[in-house]
Amino acid sequence: MINFLKQTLASVIGTLAGLFLFTTFGISSVVILLITLASVETEPVLKNNSVLVLDLSTKIQDREPLVNIQDILSAKDQSVLTLNQVIKNIEKASKDDRIKAIFLDGSNADNGSGYANSSEIRQALKKFKESGKKIIAYDVTVSEQEYYLTSLADTLIVNPMGVMELNGIGTEPLFWTGALDKYGIGVQVVRVGEYKGAVEPYLRTQLSPENRQQLEVLLNNIWDNYLQEVGETRQISPNNLQRIADSQGILYPQEAQQLKLIDQVDYRNKAVSILKEITNNQEESLRQVSFSNYVNIPVTGVTDNSSNNKIAVVYLEGAIVDGVGTREQVGGTRFAQLLRKIGDNEQVKAVVIRINSPGGSATGSDIILREIQLIQEKKPVIISMGNVAASGGYWIATGGEHIFAQPNTITGSIGVFGVLLNIQEIANNNGITWDVVKTAKFADLGTATRPKTEEELAIYQKSVNRVYDLFLEKVAQSRDLSKEKVANIAQGRVWSGDMAKKIGLVDSFGGLDAAIEYAAKQTDLGKDWQIQEYPTNRGFAELFIKKTLDEDMKVTQNNVDPLTQEFLKFQEELKVIQNFNDPRGIYSLLPFNWELR
Repeated sequence: MINFLKQTLASVIGTLAGLFLFTTFGISSVVILLITLASVETEPVLKNNSVLVLDLSTKIQDREPLVNIQDILSAKDQSVLTLNQVIKNIEKASKDDRIKAIFLDGSNADNGSGYANSSEIRQALKKFKESGKKIIAYDVTVSEQEYYLTSLADTLIVNPMGVMELNGIGTEPLFWTGALDKYGIGVQVVRVGEYKGAVEPYLRTQLSPENRQQLEVLLNNIWDNYLQEVGETRQISPNNLQRIADSQGILYPQEAQQLKLIDQVDYRNKAVSILKEITNNQEESLRQVSFSNYVNIPVTGVTDNSSNNKIAVVYLEGAIVDGVGTREQVGGTRFAQLLRKIGDNEQVKAVVIRINSPGGSATGSDIILREIQLIQEKKPVIISMGNVAASGGYWIATGGEHIFAQPNTITGSIGVFGVLLNIQEIANNNGITWDVVKTAKFADLGTATRPKTEEELAIYQKSVNRVYDLFLEKVAQSRDLSKEKVANIAQGRVWSGDMAKKIGLVDSFGGLDAAIEYAAKQTDLGKDWQIQEYPTNRGFAELFIKKTLDEDMKVTQNNVDPLTQEFLKFQEELKVIQNFNDPRGIYSLLPFNWELR
C-alpha cells in the first residue's frame, strides 16, 4: 500500500511538473513567436503618383490606442489612429511629391471622433489644399460630423442610395430618478453652482430651466461655428444652411446636389476614376496608401527631429479618478507619479498637457494639478484642450501658463457636488435591516444604509462649499481674474471654447500642434527639440499577457439593432457612477455624458 501511494504520489507530482513545464514553455513559446511575428515588419512601399486614403470610419483619439493580439496579427488597417498621427500625415503628404491627393473614404463611416478633433483635422486639410493638391471625398450616409470634413473636398460624391444629415446638433441626457425611486434607492445631493447639472439625473426627470438654458446657448454656439465654417467652404450662407436644417433635416443625394451641398451623385468607382485622372494612373488599380501605413513611411526632407531636448506631451484622457485608475481613466496617483518623473527629467525642456476629460474626482484633479504646478516652477507647462476639458479637467488646466482650445471645445463647468446614495428602502423591502453601535454622534457618517440627517448633510455641504471656494481661487489666480468675476462665470456652467476665450478662461484658439509650437518658443530651442509622448506604450509581451487575462469584449454600435444601441448607451451612463471613487465623495464633473447628435 505504501509503495502504491508512493508511486501514485510520484506520478501525480511528475504529471504536475510536466504540465507546469509545458504551460511555462508553451506560453513562453507563444509569446516569443508572437513577438517575432509582430517584429518582422516590412516597410510599406509607396509608389509615385499615389493617393493617401483616410477611412472615415477610423476612430481618432488623443492617445495611442490600446493594442490587442488580433490587431497585431490582423492584415487589416489600424482602425484607431491618434490625432497627432493624422495631422502629421496630412502635413507630411503636402510635402511628399509621391502623394498627389487625399481620398476621404466614407464607405463604412461612423465617425465619432469629436468636433474639436475634427476641427484640427479640418485645419490641416485646408493647408493641404493650399499646397495645390486635391481632396476627393466619397460617402454613403453623410453625418454632420463627416460633412464637417468632407465639405472641404474639391469633389464630394455621395452614393445614390445614401442620405445626408443636416438637421442640427443635439444631446439627450439620461435621467435615473424614476428607476432609483422604483427600486428604493435613496439619493441626497450636496452641490454648489446654479448650473451644476451633473446631479440632475439623480434628482429630476428632465432638465432644469438653468441647465436647459446653458445647453441651448452652448449647442447654438457650436452650431453657429459649424454653419459658418461649412458655409464658407461650400459658398452657402449660414442662413441658407439653417433653413435647410429647419425645413428638411435629412436629404437625398439628388436634393443635396441641387442645393450645392455636394458635387456629384455616384458610386465609389467614380471617385476612384477621378483620383486616377489626378494621379495620371493607367493601371487597373489605384495607387494608394492608408493613413495607418503612411505613418511609417519616411519622406525625403520631412523627418522627425532627433534631439536631446524633449517637449513632453502628456495625454490626460478619460474620467478623473482617485488612486491608480484603469487604462481608460486618469488616475490621480498614477499621473502624479508620471508627472514627477517628467519634471525631474533634465532632457524635458517644456511640457504640453493634452486634456480630453469631463472631470471627475476633485481629489484626483488636485493631486495632478499640484504636480503640474511644481513642474511649472522649473519649465513651461502649456495646456491643450481636446474635445472636452471641463470641471476636473479645467481644474487641472489652471496649472498651465497658457491654455489652447478649439472654438468647439467643451470646457468650464466650474462647480462641485456630492451624491449620497443609500439602500435602506430596497434592503428593508427584501427583509434586510441594520443596527448600529457607536461612540460618537457622527461615527456612521459614511454609511449607505440610511439617509443622511440634516446635521450630516450640513457637514457634507460645508466640505463641498470649501472645495468650490478652492476651485474659484485656483481659477482666479491662474487666469488673473477677480474671485467675484470667476464666481459669476462659474456656477457649474458649461462653455464652448469660443465663449470661454471671450470670458477669459482660455488664452488662444489652436490644436495640439499650436500648443507644442508655443512650448518650443517658450524654451528658445529653435528647431532643436523632439516630442516625447506620455504615457508610453507598454511592451508587446505585457500587452499580450494583459489582454489574455483581461480581454475587453466590445460591440460595434453601427452593427447592432437600435434597441441594443440604446442599451449600450445606458451601459456607458453606468460608467459615470463607477467612476465615483473620490475619498471625500466630492466631484467636479460635466453635467451630462457629452454626446452630440
